[in-house]
Amino acid sequence: MRRPTEVLVRVVVTGGAGFVGSHLCEALVARGDTVVCLDDLSTGRAANVAALTGHRRFQLVEHDVTTPFDVDGRVDAVAHLASPASPVDYHARPLQTLAVGSRGTEHCLELARLKGARFVLASTSEVYGDPLQHPQTEDYWGNVNPVGPRSVYDEAKRFAEALSAAYRRTHGVDVGIIRIFNTYGPRMRPTDGRVVSSFVTQALQGEPMTIHGDGGQTRSFCFVDDLVRGIVAMLDGSEPGPVNLGNPAERTVTELAALVLALTGSTAPVVHLPLPVDDPTRRRPDITAARTRLGWEPMIDIDEGLRRTIAWFRVHDDIRPVVLDAVEPPRVVLDAVSARPAGALGDAGH
Repeated sequence: MRRPTEVLVRVVVTGGAGFVGSHLCEALVARGDTVVCLDDLSTGRAANVAALTGHRRFQLVEHDVTTPFDVDGRVDAVAHLASPASPVDYHARPLQTLAVGSRGTEHCLELARLKGARFVLASTSEVYGDPLQHPQTEDYWGNVNPVGPRSVYDEAKRFAEALSAAYRRTHGVDVGIIRIFNTYGPRMRPTDGRVVSSFVTQALQGEPMTIHGDGGQTRSFCFVDDLVRGIVAMLDGSEPGPVNLGNPAERTVTELAALVLALTGSTAPVVHLPLPVDDPTRRRPDITAARTRLGWEPMIDIDEGLRRTIAWFRVHDDIRPVVLDAVEPPRVVLDAVSARPAGALGDAGH
């Protein structure tokens, strides 16, 4: 999607009320784009986009992308972020995770095909599994257990990548694939099972900080604002990818715990629990492609990013866990003629 000089751009963001998606919606609206945000609110929260509610260039539509849908009027780009993404979520919703990666991705690709729109798939570093290559480059095929407890998320994203590439080759859809590494920042759910949100919540509440394994496993943590800049760069270009988006600064989980304790001033104890099955031992992106093809690299170091994250958590202690179960979420009632949610996806802002 190349930005016109005299007209606004209209972007559909699936999963737009989630952690990353809500920040992307804000960034797009802030620069003058019109955004249609689709989210079934199973793991996202309407509160995440509350600041955009009522804005003439923003529309929130509650919809599950595994159900076919259409969007009236012009669409210049589709950013497909919808998916359960945290361990808590995809373990609780394994079938929904696979459905979003397959049917949901196909429906989003069909929208892009019909509208002649740029399509950007938010894939994940999880496609590399427990990598044997370090750091991970985009041409590394990964070391993945296709039937393990983490496999529903890994394989859903691998299939989504394959489907996106097939749409590019078969239908000429302008597809771009990004592989997102560990990301943190404001609006993470305290109970989402991710290490940063868990550590910050436990430290602020004085609860034991739980390290799985010996803490020697590494992760590379990217602040959400940096990630969003990378997604926007992918939307604005024609790069097919896949392109890694992450911060190559690598830390052990033990080092992260110590930093969170120092920045919060907490005296919470640290306890060790068994390492989950198939948990990666090392994770670090090679971002050469992002630097050379997108002109992107992270700018916010982990100290500053954690300060901003902790500050947000301190004033949002009213956050409650999202209730998850293994039951498929309710479907939107479809208009029998248009095969889309009746009246839901109008041409907002145009």
